[in-house]
Amino acid sequence: MKKTILITGCSSGIGYCVAHALHHKGYRVFATARKQESVDELLNEGLESLRLDLTDTNSIQPAFEEIMRRTDGTLYALFNNGAYGLTGAVEDLNRDALRAQFETNVFGWQELTNLALPVMRRQGYGRIIQNSSVLGFVSMPFRGAYNSSKYAIEGLSDTLRLELRGTNIYVSLIEPGPIASQFRVNALKALEKYIDIDNSFHREKYRGVLKRLNKKGPAVPFTLPPEAVLKRVIHALEASNPKPRYYVTIPTYLFGFLKRLLSTRILDILLAKAGNSN
Repeated sequence: MKKTILITGCSSGIGYCVAHALHHKGYRVFATARKQESVDELLNEGLESLRLDLTDTNSIQPAFEEIMRRTDGTLYALFNNGAYGLTGAVEDLNRDALRAQFETNVFGWQELTNLALPVMRRQGYGRIIQNSSVLGFVSMPFRGAYNSSKYAIEGLSDTLRLELRGTNIYVSLIEPGPIASQFRVNALKALEKYIDIDNSFHREKYRGVLKRLNKKGPAVPFTLPPEAVLKRVIHALEASNPKPRYYVTIPTYLFGFLKRLLSTRILDILLAKAGNSN
């Protein structure tokens, strides 16, 4: 029997890459996306695909129930991947902006995890893989909403891993730095929707932010293709004892090392400089 995996955020980038690669590797992949046109494209490419909007319980529940119907109630793995980044200074983030960020990046993931866990407990095994970020353990300016959503995922995942000790259900965090994707395109849309740039104290700073988001090609050095994340996903799926954390890209390794080595004040200087570069 093929191992089944549910993946969110498969319209582009990491989710798209992982879904296709695991399908070719022999997994039964349920590739989900928020927009129906993305689902139709994935279906045309030979994947089993369903619409799943992480902000909507009335989308999450039926999608999961349909997957359970198709698999006779089994699920080997859940890869929580669908997310976006809201760029903006913390003082410019209102309640609606933060709620929207957390609905997609945290609450939807947790709802899916809560649906998957009883299935995995009943069958006696499973893998939960969370696509976090280097910004899940270090913070950069003008990324407060995204930083905090990834910090939340790290906290939930670390706690869940402790609570699942002694079971055959493993929780792994993947922590990429810059990966080639549609991330900046979606971040620009969120910025324009939620941040009042003209009336912000930081309006001059936002000029640099907009320049970075509109830049063609990789915006920062050391950007890797999504296949770099795929390698870690495969290890998390297939290792007998998967790692709790998987670093991806040089910036993740670098800041992971510096966080252990440097004082908070010194690390702040480096993060502020890195975060304000365009």
